[in-house]
Amino acid sequence: MSTKVPIVKVKIMQKLLFYLGFEVKHQSGSHAFYRHPDGRYTTLPLHGNQDMSRFLIRAILRQINITPEEFSNLLKEI
Repeated sequence: MSTKVPIVKVKIMQKLLFYLGFEVKHQSGSHAFYRHPDGRYTTLPLHGNQDMSRFLIRAILRQINITPEEFSNLLKEI
């Protein structure tokens, strides 16, 4: 059974990516491209401080190899 992913704002997801060691490689318009030293990468839409959809959060978690459970635990740490 899948775990419900908590809805977060874009700024929280940015903070989480920095906490995990991701760096902004470049930005194109309203999208920032993040890369980790181990090769993982993702793109984050920077449309103000809006809530992100669960679909988008799950897609980002797949790209950065984080489970929804790990995501929930990391949110408590940051």
